[in-house]
Amino acid sequence: MSGLNMFYTCSSSCQNSAHMHSAGAGAAPGLFAPVKAAGKALTASRKTVAQASKSLSVKRAASAKVVDVHCHYLSPEVGAKYAHLHPFKHDATAVYATELSRQVNMKQIQERGAKFSQVAVRLKDMDKMGIDVQVISPAPGQYFYFTEPELGARISRDVNESIARVVAQQPDRFVGMGTVPLQDVDLAIQEMEYAVNVLGFRGVEICTNVNGKNLTDPDLKLEKFFSKAQDMGIVVFLHPMGFSQGERFVEHYFNNVMGNPLETSLALGHLIFDGVLARYPKLKILASHGGGYIASYWARMDHAWRARADARTVITKKPSSYLEKIYFDTITHDARILGNLVDRWGAKHVLLGTDYPFDMGEDNPVKLIQDVGHISDSDRDLIKGGNALKLFRIKS
Repeated sequence: MSGLNMFYTCSSSCQNSAHMHSAGAGAAPGLFAPVKAAGKALTASRKTVAQASKSLSVKRAASAKVVDVHCHYLSPEVGAKYAHLHPFKHDATAVYATELSRQVNMKQIQERGAKFSQVAVRLKDMDKMGIDVQVISPAPGQYFYFTEPELGARISRDVNESIARVVAQQPDRFVGMGTVPLQDVDLAIQEMEYAVNVLGFRGVEICTNVNGKNLTDPDLKLEKFFSKAQDMGIVVFLHPMGFSQGERFVEHYFNNVMGNPLETSLALGHLIFDGVLARYPKLKILASHGGGYIASYWARMDHAWRARADARTVITKKPSSYLEKIYFDTITHDARILGNLVDRWGAKHVLLGTDYPFDMGEDNPVKLIQDVGHISDSDRDLIKGGNALKLFRIKS
């Protein structure tokens, strides 16, 4: 787009001399099937796990810490225990997929299985990528929202305790985020409290929809959930699992490539336009995959809000003002896109993520940040880890 006189509405921290600032600028079957466990599961008590997590102190290097806020753990124990539920049948990326995509996903699990579940392999990869700390969240295929609420709560507990055991093995390298049974708001809140208060987790990961319903759907009654998450001061990590109505996303792995960013955009749009972020201004939302499409095409929302009465039935401020409260990971796959993300939303709202160990992840996250040439070293340090240390309350 060189040669065009474009105006940018960026954050006050934008240092890109190329920007002309306006006056107002300010899986397929088998994808999440059981992965063979390598080694015996730890028997650390819940108390030990919580104490280890809460006393986290990273002292690996004198330089700024590098923290990965978007990486996953696939519990082999949970996979084996609940394989009879056939979770892949409820995974949009598996339902709306070609046979070739299924084969590629199966191969991915076979080749990367150890990365999903073996701590030693994970640590080796972290060192190779220059990652000091991982904030581990469940693999999306272990949400289990499709089950009866009580069963979903038991599975969430199993998933969370499996992550807690990983954290306990290396508390100076790992921080936990949990999952909750969003199909029942009261059980979801109970599990969130357990994950944070007992296991020492710093947040919870949720999908962008619950069995095809928007997070703001009145039937789900998730208002209480968001209120409680704000009161607890924890991070809510918004992570999709393919587009829920993906009939047109079957070919070319589009239900991940395009469906995931679209799902995140739609979920954020509802949280904004339905007033959740207005009612809970201190809610800490971390949006995966660079926030989807909405992070770069936000101006269309603002235009609709100004131009149409049906786009301002709830919120009283322009939509982008609520989006400014969101945190975004760096999984954009291109330094120019990442640079635009930083310019618009500010370095303090962008955090390093890898999507480890999936093949759609970023294998060289530090270099990606370094390649954003126009930002300051201090902003790079914030993105690489400084923001995460603060947001997830990790001791430096």
